[in-house]
Amino acid sequence: MYSIWFLNDRPADTICRLIFLKLIFVMSYPIDLSHLLEQRRKKVIPDQLLEKYGARLVNVKKDNVLFEEGDPARDFYQVAQGQVKMYIINPDGQEFTQGIFNAGESFGEPALLGGFNYPSSAMAIEAGKVWRLPRPEFLQLLKENFDIHMKLDQVLCKRLQYKTMILTEVSSYDPEHRITTLLKYLRSKLIKKEPADKTIIPFTRQQLADMTGLRVETVIRTIKKMEKGGKLHLEGHKIRF
Repeated sequence: MYSIWFLNDRPADTICRLIFLKLIFVMSYPIDLSHLLEQRRKKVIPDQLLEKYGARLVNVKKDNVLFEEGDPARDFYQVAQGQVKMYIINPDGQEFTQGIFNAGESFGEPALLGGFNYPSSAMAIEAGKVWRLPRPEFLQLLKENFDIHMKLDQVLCKRLQYKTMILTEVSSYDPEHRITTLLKYLRSKLIKKEPADKTIIPFTRQQLADMTGLRVETVIRTIKKMEKGGKLHLEGHKIRF
């Protein structure tokens, strides 16, 4: 059983315990790219507050590994510029992307809060900058800024909601059902109101495969089948759904 450190004896913390425990287990599965759709939302922690508590802004190059599966969680990470992915590689050598994180988004928090080693690795998928804040200072920041604590809880809850949906799809349904459900979810995140026309889904076939646990070849065949059935349109390599 992991030992989880919580900040104040407040009613919300009991809920947080359950959220973090459940998130620990679902983190071992694919595949959360929902963050890619929320680039306009506010930063989890403002830059000024990170600087106040001693965070460092670190330059990262494409393919730089920030931490590896099994490493101890020592720092809070938040993307300032560029993109970072979290991923695992299964015993067969297949990579599963668990999350792609953009500017303003944090990652790897469950291991940091839970005090256990990272269950996955993190790598920069393009050059950029990342904030790093040591764990003691991060916990002090949350203790002294309960609004940030609650904002982080909400972020983790949304990730858990997405992962629960994906796990249900992966364990229960055929490829077309998985892809259809995922496309509906991505479309709903891109456009809040129901549009009159279909919407471009800004993801590659490989990313859709990583999100659904399917092979890219299966995704390609299924998308072509869905196009023939009139369930989506293809514009070159772009999917309009």
